Amino acid sequence: MLDEIKAYLHYLISLVDFEESPCQTLPYAQPLQIHARYTRSQILAAFGLSTLEKKSENREGIAENKEKNTELLFINLNKSEDEFSPTTMYEDYPINERLFHWQTQNKIAVDSPKGRGFINHQKLEKKILLFVRESKKDEYGQTAGYLFLGPADYVRSEGSKPISITWKLQNPLPEFLLASASGLSMG
Repeated sequence: MLDEIKAYLHYLISLVDFEESPCQTLPYAQPLQIHARYTRSQILAAFGLSTLEKKSENREGIAENKEKNTELLFINLNKSEDEFSPTTMYEDYPINERLFHWQTQNKIAVDSPKGRGFINHQKLEKKILLFVRESKKDEYGQTAGYLFLGPADYVRSEGSKPISITWKLQNPLPEFLLASASGLSMG
């Protein structure tokens, strides 16, 4: 029976098509692994935005750590009208394993400081980190964790309020996320 369990575990391991790995391209240490899932609270703590003394009040899709010159983007792929208002039904989706389409909040104009910060992030040496989940709730009805996709670089943008930005991921998207997103509306 032990040999059967071992064989089954080896089989299950062979089905894994991605690995969690350290994020080595950031100019500072942080504990999160690429392609691992984390709660919003864990992410905010990892980047110093929440501490034992003070919890972050951030509730929006963008969190900024000015000390680390880093923006964290929290992205929901599958948005339902039950959970999101019409003004927050942003068009966020993977284009392929390396490109990701993301929309800013409606209030962000292309010529605003925030808009210019995204577009010129490389010149400003600002790090953009993507955290994605398929939907707000998991299959058990619990709040779903975010998958850490890692750093992304600006490719192009269009529009204003919201700005549609194409990001190039430094790490390829896991196949399971690309496959699950392929059934979503792509705008």
